[in-house]
Amino acid sequence: MATLSGARATGWETQLGALEPGKKADINVIDFDNLKVRKPELVHDMPAGGRRFVQRVEGYEATMVAGTPIFERGEHTGAMPGRLVRAGRESAVLAAE
Repeated sequence: MATLSGARATGWETQLGALEPGKKADINVIDFDNLKVRKPELVHDMPAGGRRFVQRVEGYEATMVAGTPIFERGEHTGAMPGRLVRAGRESAVLAAE
């Protein structure tokens, strides 16, 4: 319900918000009994020496974007099926899919 409500609020419910045929399958599989948040760390991995904070967690068994696993047990799989959506360009991205 949380994802469907968010999709409705943003006007994306035709693409997102529920596990149904034709919709994006973005899923987190969480082991709540072992969920732990680690201390944030500053990493320098952006272009031109940019930096960002990364906060890792334990207990996330898998994260899938568009049905493709991108993280498994905290490790990136190398898959990058998603797209960047910038403010004001959401309708163009949805129309392209």
